[in-house]
Amino acid sequence: MPRLIHKLILLFTFLFLFFSLTTNAAATTTITQQFKEAPQFYNSPDCPSIDQDEMEPEPDGDNTIFCSEHAVHVAMTLDAAYIRGSMAAILSVLQHTSCPQNIAFHFVASASANASLLRATISSSFPYLKFRVYTFDDSSVSGLISTSIRSALDCPLNYARSYLANILPLCVRRVVYLDSDLVLVDDIAKLAATLLGEKSVLAAPEYCNANFTSYFTPTFWSNPSLSLTFADRRPCYFNTGVMVIDLDRWREGDFTTKIEEWMELQKRMRIYELGSLPPFLLVFAGDIVPVDHKWNQHGLGGDNFRGLCRDLHPGPVSLLHWSGKGKPWARLDANRPCPLDALWAPYDLLQTPFALDS
Repeated sequence: MPRLIHKLILLFTFLFLFFSLTTNAAATTTITQQFKEAPQFYNSPDCPSIDQDEMEPEPDGDNTIFCSEHAVHVAMTLDAAYIRGSMAAILSVLQHTSCPQNIAFHFVASASANASLLRATISSSFPYLKFRVYTFDDSSVSGLISTSIRSALDCPLNYARSYLANILPLCVRRVVYLDSDLVLVDDIAKLAATLLGEKSVLAAPEYCNANFTSYFTPTFWSNPSLSLTFADRRPCYFNTGVMVIDLDRWREGDFTTKIEEWMELQKRMRIYELGSLPPFLLVFAGDIVPVDHKWNQHGLGGDNFRGLCRDLHPGPVSLLHWSGKGKPWARLDANRPCPLDALWAPYDLLQTPFALDS
């Protein structure tokens, strides 16, 4: 009899865990929010014509804007948890550029996500948007991920930026990568036109006043063979939520493999604590083209533990970035917004129950 009871307990425990996991999985692939349709935006008269652009045909025969060198190519990840932030970011990009019809969006979604639902959600709010949704096989990176100081940073999709050169078509040679928790208040074409020089692979705002040593563990710095990684460089912290990337140079240098090698070492010995950022720093810090800080007023989400309110950094603003634990939509919904969350709210396309049709 005790053996039977033990078996029943094991069975009920298994069933509980199974239904809990399937419920959580469904929650991450279901979009429960409704979004308003955004206005349509048109090019100014002096925008280059994509129709006259000479483009290399893709294997599927589609050689339209998605292969155009005259287009601004924007890459973002897309998932149900951050879809509200993504919608606001898209609207801000379109609203503040002179050539909105020349922007091609490349969205990357997890292979386990409902790509059709994500695609339909974007199309519903942006019927005229030129975009594609690519699936990211997160099994390729999940085995390399080490736990970090915040669980949200351990999501495999957070590492998709390291695989853009493999995911996007070969004809896409340059891309602006954007996180989902930001809004632009300036023309993204200016950022996309950043000159990368003869050798640089990426450009991003650098923060050389930040304590660079804090991004790696004492184990890293006490090992001469590891700390010498930066011997010939002047490394500075940069935020990977806003980057201009030369995908041709990335592919030629096989930088995805270089990032993966550091992640493999991290699995064997703890050399950093902060998710997908440190491998980028290990590979690129000190070798990037610095961009004006106005293109990433980051940290508005507070730190990675409490997400407290923060002020803007001194100087002009072209992009507001709620990196950190606190997200503006969550704080607004909780009726505990920070003052700067009011700058995100005008781009929020959430359809509230009390909204009246215009």
